[in-house]
Amino acid sequence: METGTTLHRGKVPETIEGKIVQDADRLEAIGAIGIARCFQFGGSHGRSLESSIEHFYDKLLLVSKELNTPSAKKMAEKRDKLMQDFLKEWGEEKN
Repeated sequence: METGTTLHRGKVPETIEGKIVQDADRLEAIGAIGIARCFQFGGSHGRSLESSIEHFYDKLLLVSKELNTPSAKKMAEKRDKLMQDFLKEWGEEKN
């Protein structure tokens, strides 16, 4: 197995099927669904909005760099842009 960065934590599937499943799981964590899930999880665990925003920088914006397949990387581009646009808007409205 390859050694990955933080998100992989050294766990990169050896088979293409495993890589596809891992990519699908990670794609679900980003984009519009990922934004909603982040705030839902944070709210249900008593986290502040700012704490949930930090999670974007700590993990969500790194997901696309950890994908295994070209198809997943392409799909992640749009989702990454959505999250970056959201964070930009968040910053503008918050100030």
